[in-house]
Amino acid sequence: MDVRLVRAGIEDAEKLWKMQVTAFKELYDKYQDTETSPATEPMDKIIMRLEQPFTYYYFIIANNMAIGAIRIVDKHEYGVTKRISPVFVMPEYRNRGLAQKAIKLAEEKHGCSDWELDTILEEKGNCYLYEKMGYCQTGEFKTINEKMTLVLYKKN
Repeated sequence: MDVRLVRAGIEDAEKLWKMQVTAFKELYDKYQDTETSPATEPMDKIIMRLEQPFTYYYFIIANNMAIGAIRIVDKHEYGVTKRISPVFVMPEYRNRGLAQKAIKLAEEKHGCSDWELDTILEEKGNCYLYEKMGYCQTGEFKTINEKMTLVLYKKN
């Protein structure tokens, strides 16, 4: 499946927000994470990020349809780590390698080194995806609740 990234603008805030809420609903239901879940973020937070000069939101486009999104935080400063937060694919398009392709495209656009992201330690599929792409656990963990821990990954 042909995948490309298309930069989102402020006019796309509502679409991004609705997609994000839908994409993360299943994880929210599973972990009841009201503190950090993208499923519970207000649309204002998306708008604020879109207005940041160092934030790049991209729709993940496959077969000419927006099937997910990825946000890159890139301050374009030497030695400053870039961050993926969040990346998501809509439920009906998962397990097809689309998130992996989107991350590769983002790395091509923003440089292949000095990246970080975090994910849910209990979601073994997510951990496997990032590890297979060269990301390594740093040993930093943040317990969110009794069901869920976030783990930090880096790629140099």
